[in-house]
Amino acid sequence: MSSCNKSPPVTLTLDEFGSYVDKSGKTRNVTRFTWKNAKNTTIQAINYGATITSIKVADKTGKVEDIITGFDTIDEYFGVKNRFYGASVGRVANRIAGGRLNVDGVDYQLAKNNNGVNHLHGGDQGFDKRFWNYHINGTKVILTYLSPDLEENYPGDVLATITFELTSNNEFEIDYKASVSRTTPVNLTNHSYFNLGGHGSGSVELFKHEITINADKYTEVEQFIPTGKLVNVSGTVFDFRVARNLGDAIKSTPEGKGYDINYCINKASAQNIEFVASAFHPPSGRVMEVYSNQPGVQFYTGNALPETDTSNGKGAVYRKHGAFCLETQKFPDAVHHLNFPDVLVRPGEQYHHVAVFKFFIRN
Repeated sequence: MSSCNKSPPVTLTLDEFGSYVDKSGKTRNVTRFTWKNAKNTTIQAINYGATITSIKVADKTGKVEDIITGFDTIDEYFGVKNRFYGASVGRVANRIAGGRLNVDGVDYQLAKNNNGVNHLHGGDQGFDKRFWNYHINGTKVILTYLSPDLEENYPGDVLATITFELTSNNEFEIDYKASVSRTTPVNLTNHSYFNLGGHGSGSVELFKHEITINADKYTEVEQFIPTGKLVNVSGTVFDFRVARNLGDAIKSTPEGKGYDINYCINKASAQNIEFVASAFHPPSGRVMEVYSNQPGVQFYTGNALPETDTSNGKGAVYRKHGAFCLETQKFPDAVHHLNFPDVLVRPGEQYHHVAVFKFFIRN
């Protein structure tokens, strides 16, 4: 996605974001990475959970706002108020029905950390709660984590690498790779919550967004678990092939609950990086486009954020329908559906997932 034309440079600086003592008793000093470019964009991430903590972009008047939820201190990321804000999640993002997994004829019982029923986002101590090592290559931050055999009861070692980079063209690129020692499922994603009106502007500004999703079908679910059926979006509340006002769309869902559904992205070929979705906030003029080589994207509108809680993050209050997620991924519960894209990675294969978030202004 990056241009070869000469452009003003992007800068990358590092500082400390506090420390914590892990379960082994080891003190972990958390590093924060800060990218800045000439378009007045600043993005920050930390190596705890390979977490994006801040994305600041200008509006059509030049005013800069932080457009993702998060916290100012490492301690807050350990609190119950953290809903995977900005985190890299895995070994398997999204849900696995009943936490049941069978690989090569062997059954594995994973944590039922989603209401005591299903497995969610890698378990009790998924990749979002791990300390990632890093090295720097120019303005690229390359984060690595070795997940050992039977961590969260998944089979095999997984060596995961996530590369973060902000470009001079206002694209934030995330490149995920993983290799394994035994056959095991891998499905990584980033769980940033966006509000282009500002991270604390709530449903008032969220409802002003216009959303487009490049998908003719979605994965039908019952109690959040796919049935295996791919349903055409035509004539349903899930149709975003033409831009729709998000407030009107949410109100059209049953009981106005909102969206938490996987879309099947229209792709020319399995490995192509394709347009996934866009979000436009007319009052600010901010636009975010998402591109990926993955077959799916989970569109989530913060339905489970608290309705009355007054707790805050980065000085703002986060409440229901106050932010949305576009989580590029393979399909949820794919281990139980042979008609879904395969999430199993085998020794000698490489998992490779690219996601690009592009920011610009539309007047």
